[in-house]
Amino acid sequence: MFVIACVCVAVIRFGFAGDGVVIDPETYYPVTYVVDGDTFKVKVESGNTKGGGGGSEADAHIITVRVLGINTPETVDPRKSVECYGPEASVEAKDLLNGRKVKLTFNPNRELKDKYGRYLAYVYRDDGLFYNEVMIKEGYAREYTYGSAYSMQGEFRDIEATAQKSKAGLWSACGASTKK
Repeated sequence: MFVIACVCVAVIRFGFAGDGVVIDPETYYPVTYVVDGDTFKVKVESGNTKGGGGGSEADAHIITVRVLGINTPETVDPRKSVECYGPEASVEAKDLLNGRKVKLTFNPNRELKDKYGRYLAYVYRDDGLFYNEVMIKEGYAREYTYGSAYSMQGEFRDIEATAQKSKAGLWSACGASTKK
């Protein structure tokens, strides 16, 4: 029983998903590509434990991160047209994430990956900026719950309500099209 509990804690704490990738919640990983406002890629070195180094290029994995608790208007989904404020959210994401390192924190009460294989994470930039929160606060994203609740759901909903009242970003630009 103790071994099983330890393994579960390790999976949540270090983000081991059985694919050879171990994500240390204390390590900052370089952003390699921003897909849109709520999805981006980072380089994770499998031999890495601290500080972003230590593994060879052969040990590196590029993983896709889906930012937990937010949803930005679509810009890249081929099944959908570009949504109101999507281009602005994508530009802001690129401004905030390109050339930066980020720390990925996982929610202990949620799955590690979504159905598309993207890691679901809270994202902290190397200067302490909490990306998830900023995107909602500035009106580039809505609070988003898919499936079960996540640990920051209440806080994100409060931040969204404040952004909506102050007509930040998409809340003034998109009018009625801001429905979830």
